[in-house]
This record gives sequence, C-alpha cells and structure tokens, in this order.
Amino acid sequence: QLHSDQDKGDGSLKYILSGDGAGTLFIIDEKTGDIHATRRIDREEKAFYTLRAQAINRRTLRPVEPESEFVIKIHDINDNEPTFPEEIYTASVPEMSVVGTSVVQVTATDADDPSYGNSARVIYSILQGQPYFSVEPETGIIRTALPNMNRENREQYQVVIQAKDMGGQMGGLSGTTTVNITLTDVNDNPPRFPQSTIHLRIPESSPVGTAIGSVKATDADTGKNAEVEYRIIDGDGTDMFEIVTQKDTQEGIITVRKPLDYETRRLYTLKVEAENTHVDPRFYYLGPFKDTTIVKISVEDVDEPPIFSRSSYLFEVHEDIELGTIIGTVMARDPDSASSPIRFSLDRHTDLDRIFNIHSGNGSIYTSKPLDREISQWHNLSVIAAEINNPKDTTRVPVYVRILDVNDNAPQFAVFYDTFVCENARAGQLIQTISAVDKDDPLGGQKFFFSLAAVNPNFTVQDNEDNTARILTRRNGFSRHEISTYLLPVVISDNDYPIQSSTGTLTIRVCACDSRGNMQSCNAEALLLPAGLSTGALVAILLCIIILLVIVVLFAALKRQRKKEPLILSKEDIRDNIVSYNDEGGGEEDTQAFDIGTLRNPAAIEDKKLRRDIIPETLFVPRRTPSAPDNTDVRDFINQRLKEHDTDPSAPPYDSLATYAYEGNDSIAESLSSLESGTTEGDQNYDYLREWGPRFNKLAEMYGGGESDKDTS
Repeated sequence: QLHSDQDKGDGSLKYILSGDGAGTLFIIDEKTGDIHATRRIDREEKAFYTLRAQAINRRTLRPVEPESEFVIKIHDINDNEPTFPEEIYTASVPEMSVVGTSVVQVTATDADDPSYGNSARVIYSILQGQPYFSVEPETGIIRTALPNMNRENREQYQVVIQAKDMGGQMGGLSGTTTVNITLTDVNDNPPRFPQSTIHLRIPESSPVGTAIGSVKATDADTGKNAEVEYRIIDGDGTDMFEIVTQKDTQEGIITVRKPLDYETRRLYTLKVEAENTHVDPRFYYLGPFKDTTIVKISVEDVDEPPIFSRSSYLFEVHEDIELGTIIGTVMARDPDSASSPIRFSLDRHTDLDRIFNIHSGNGSIYTSKPLDREISQWHNLSVIAAEINNPKDTTRVPVYVRILDVNDNAPQFAVFYDTFVCENARAGQLIQTISAVDKDDPLGGQKFFFSLAAVNPNFTVQDNEDNTARILTRRNGFSRHEISTYLLPVVISDNDYPIQSSTGTLTIRVCACDSRGNMQSCNAEALLLPAGLSTGALVAILLCIIILLVIVVLFAALKRQRKKEPLILSKEDIRDNIVSYNDEGGGEEDTQAFDIGTLRNPAAIEDKKLRRDIIPETLFVPRRTPSAPDNTDVRDFINQRLKEHDTDPSAPPYDSLATYAYEGNDSIAESLSSLESGTTEGDQNYDYLREWGPRFNKLAEMYGGGESDKDTS
C-alpha cells in the first residue's frame, strides 16, 4: 500500500503506477494507493519487478510529491519438480566388471530457487534395476552392484532412476528417467568343439588343394573375442593334409597337401586344435582358451588311370636306321589293386606324318617311315596309356625323339657364283674365291676339300684348307671373240664317314677389263663397235631404238583399228545394204532398203567400185563377168555372183553383203521400182505378178488394183 503524507482522506489526491507489469500484472487503487496482482505470479518467470508510484492532485493533475521507486520481490515456493534432459539414456559396461564400476551419470535440474529452502535440492534413487545396479544419491552416478555379471546369461538391463527435491523428504516433487544398460563382451569363454571325434572321407584321386571338409569350434563370445585359429598339432597325416582358418565363418578347412594313394594308406588321424587369437589377461584363470578334437580321414578307392615309370622319355636314334627298328620303350602300370593290363597308343596329332608307331602291348616305339635329320631334328610325341578294362581312363606322357646325324649329304657351293676372267689376265691370277655348305652336322665340325674333276689347261683350283678355295688362271690372255664362256667342274668332298662329294660347275665369262681389272663388257658383239664409243653412247642408242620400235607398234595398232571403222558415218550414206532378213519388202513404199532400179542400168557394172564402208586391206582389180542373158532371173544372177565371191580368194573374210548395179537386159518383169515409173508414158499391166507366186501377191494387189481403178475413172 502506498500512502502520501499530503493525503487528507478527502479524495483530492490520485495515485498512479508505472514500471514493470504496471496496468497488466499490477494495478493500483487511485484513492487508497493499494497495489493488487491481477493473476498468479511465477518466480521462475521473473523474480522481481521494479515499479514507480506518484500522488497527484486530482483537479490540477500536478504531483504533490516526487515520484518514488520500489521493487516487488517474488518469494519462491516448491512448485517445480526435478526434470532430466533426456527421457531415455543408453549406456554400456563390460561384463564381469567388479562391483562399483561406474556405468553412467544422470543429472536432473529443478527450476525452484536453490537459495530458498530445499525446493531445489535433488536426491537420486533407483526404482528399477536392483540388485544389479545402484545410484549415488547426491551425484546420480549409476554403478554395478553385483560381481561377475555374465553377458552370455543376460545382456540387456533397464534401470529407472528417480530425482526428488526437498532433499528427498516427504512432500517433495520428483521426476524419473530410464537408463538402458548393455553388457559388452569380453573374452571370458574358450572355444569348444562340439564333437571329440570327426570323420571325413575323400577319394584317392582328389588333386592337391582339394577341400576335404571343415571343423568348427563354438565360442560364446562375439566379435574379435570369438576369433579362432586352427592348426594340426599331431597325427600321422600332418605331412599329407593342412588346415586353413576361414575368417568369415570361423571354420577350419582341411585340404589335401600331397597326392593320396588308397593302396598305400587308407586311414589318417589328425589332432586339430582351436585357440582364441585375442586372450584377455584378466581372465587367464578361466582358461585355457583352446580346445582339441580328433579328425579321422578315410581314403576311398577309385579306378585310377595308368602311371608311367617316368614323367617324360628321351630317345636318341641315328637317321639311317632301317624301318621297323625299335627306338625305345615306355612303361606304365595300373596303380589299382586289380592291376589291369595296359594298352599303349600314339597321339597322331603329334605324329601327323606317321613316322613312328608303337606296340600296343609292350609300349615299344619303332619307325614306320625313313628318318631325315635335315628335315626334322626333333620329334615330340605323346604316348597314351589306357586300361583295357576301362579305356576311358587314360594317361599321357611326352616322348622326345632326337635324330642323330649321319653323313648322308654331299657338300655344295654356298652361293651361285657369277665369275669372269679378264682378257688381259695373267697366269696365276685370282678370279674367284669359293666356299661350300653341307646339310650334315658332324661332331668334329665341317671340313671340305676342293679339286678339279679333270686337268684344265686354262684354270686351276687351290684349296685354302679353311673350307674355301681359290680359282686361278693357268695361262696369259683370253679372247671372248674365240671363247666367251668356260665351264669349270669343281669337286667338293667332306671328311666324314662315309665320304660324300659332289661336283659343282663354275661358269666363267670372258670380259673386257680396264687396266685395274674392272669389268667393262662381256659381250662378243661389243668387238664390232667403234673403239671410241662409250657406255653412255651405247645406252642412248639402245633407248632410241626402243622408242622407234614403240612408235612403229603404236602406228600399226592405230592403222589396224581404223581399218575396222566405217568410212561413211553420215546418215546420208546411200550404200546398198539389207536392213532385215526374210522380208518381202514394202513395194513402192519401201525406200529404206536398196535401189533396185539401178539393176536396170547395164552400164552400172562398169562403175563397180570397192566397198565404201570398210577400208580394204589389199587392192585388186575387179574381174568382169559376162552379163546374164536377158531372160535370166534376178535370183539366179545373185546366186551366181554369190558363188563367185565364195570362191574368190581376194574376197574379204568378214561377213558382208555385196551389192550389184546390173540386173540384166530386157527383164520380163522389167523394173519393180517406182523410181523410174515417171519415165514411162504408157500404162503397164501387172497381172503377171500373180503368176510369180505368193511372194508377189502384195505387189499384184497394189498394182493390179490401181490399174482397174484407173480404167474405171
């Protein structure tokens, strides 16, 4: 309540209020100065408010006293319970932890004033999770309460923690939270095999590296604490088998280390150990952290293929042995207890020429064709062995046959020698050095001897004793005009047994040389040329001759081509020809064939000329033939001329049609063409055309009908 000393109680003064919450949270009675709260005040929202009050004259509104400031402080009451920042906590602790091991700390807060009473004093207690865990009342630290808690027995725990204010006294407010606690794994369990003895089986034909089976030891731990390493520590098969740890499945895979043989050993016993790889020293007292088991492996019998006595065979044989000679024998056996007989054969893909063969019963390899070291020095064969009772099971073995050399080839010249001797050569002059080669390969190396087949007066051979020889002249001067070439037989022999020899012939040309022995010319015709003519001049002359020959050949070819081309290519060409065969003709309307009117001109034969469409190859004088009688038919006349041309040797060889300009005098039919009809004044009677046969019916109809029409008109 506010009261001014100037207030006389007559209502002349008025109290006003300003500041925090004035008019909303706090109001003042204008007459009495009493201050009231309009609603419930929460200290946790605002602990104090600062207000200003003043008394003024109601009529003049002037202050009667200075403004005064005062603070309203809110006293706290326990109206807030403790709260945790999280509703659910998650924590973990290793299994087998000692009592009192800290797990996690939880903290609750209280919004009440900690400086006023016990409203904000929080005490922690455990509502759920005993007797496994406990909580410190003042700090909220959760600790283990039981020793040797085993994860393998129980892994998850749920603990409920309560926080209560007022120091935990009755009447205090409280809040709770849940803590999920997980026991983490430690290596406190050794591996254990579920069986003390394990039986496995494997066929004896299993190759090295084959997996026989697996063993697995169980471990109650997890993660790296459950990792196990397997090893074979004892047994009679430690050298035949090995075990490998499979990391992802934690299994031990037993594999074959060496080839198995049922006939040698049928049962193996192994002692396998499984041991943890990560052992915690704190739990050594729970050990040992390993276990063992016995693995018995039974080898099963299978029908095995034959086995050769060697992994490969090498035979050496001379190339001159007779056909059918045995070069070697391969041996194989059946490893099974039945010991079946073996059949041998050659893989013909390794002997395509069928040079060798093999005895199917005893494996003896012999020759079936002659051998030649110079063709092939090595033969790589493949021999197949199969059981007679089970031919599908086969085994192969490589057989290498080396062909040894025999001196069966004669030496020959190493290369072809182009030898010449100068005309001015002197006796004893070197003209060629020769060497030889031999396909044979003797152990002591090649050694050749050179000699002449017969004494030669012109040349001799001198052996250099290093597989070469020199060819020397025996006289002075040679003449290519007399003899241009000499043939010199040289005998070449080797020193192996039996001695082989051959005769090679050297062709020696006689050539003109300069003073230093350089060859200039080896042709005898060169002697006829002027002495001062050089090689360049000879080449120029030769080129000119070749060019002239090419020009002549081209001219002849062009001329021959022109002979086959028509002389007249114009459409106005009026030569006589036949356009089509088996055509009667179109009468007067047909002007495209030939002008038969010229046959009526006897003088035309005098103007007979050569064909104008093709150039004649030779010119000949045309022969005159007697004119046909006046009553000779045109067909007979043409047949007669055709016969003459068939027998005429000067007639062209190509197919052609000869035309003639004379048909004979006083023909019965006279002219069949209308070209000269304008020259006749009188009318003609063409009725006789009907008597000439069906070929002239068309003409008879044309000319006969015209005559009758003319008469009627």
